[in-house]
Amino acid sequence: MKDTFTHKGMRKKLVDSLRKKGITNENVLEAINRVPRHWFMDSGFLDHAYVDKAFPIAADQTISQPYTVARQTELLEVVSGDKVLEIGTGSGYQCAVLLEMGVQVYTIERQNELFKKASLFLPKIGYRPKKMVFGDGYKGLPEFAPFDGIVVTAGAPFVPKPLLAQLKIGGRLVIPVGEELQIMTVFTRKSEKEFEKTEHGEYRFVPLLGDKN
Repeated sequence: MKDTFTHKGMRKKLVDSLRKKGITNENVLEAINRVPRHWFMDSGFLDHAYVDKAFPIAADQTISQPYTVARQTELLEVVSGDKVLEIGTGSGYQCAVLLEMGVQVYTIERQNELFKKASLFLPKIGYRPKKMVFGDGYKGLPEFAPFDGIVVTAGAPFVPKPLLAQLKIGGRLVIPVGEELQIMTVFTRKSEKEFEKTEHGEYRFVPLLGDKN
């Protein structure tokens, strides 16, 4: 796996473009600058690796647009040492960005093909989540809760109550909610029963899969 000066230069340009698009958290930008996104894509698509767009991967899924990864990570408001649950491992790219920020990552993937691939690939390139699970993201991981943050990397038709229940007080759930078009929504847990909700624009994600799919 190579990460050349050319790759690093392309990554720097990508980070500059994300900054111009409004990403202000320098820790997020530094993490994106350190993760070789081209490692998460087929070698024939190097020209696309550092363009700010989503790209198809296996199992009819996508590697998210870098801006989307940066924005969701920024909205989590996590710091090094925090415990984060990722719903939708996918290629593993979002997981790698969080790990670069010093976050303890627990990640769930519903597509067995992607789960197997990421389980082998992430440790191979030096990224080690605390736990990788093949399972239903709608249910979360109650046995490892509570979490400082939960990020959902697929479009959810509704907000799964188990995910809200698995947040710490002060924790944040970042989730794109909707069918065809999603609204990026953040729920901050204020108390045992109280949540603050904010919305952050429209996005398009592949659907969040569960046991019902």
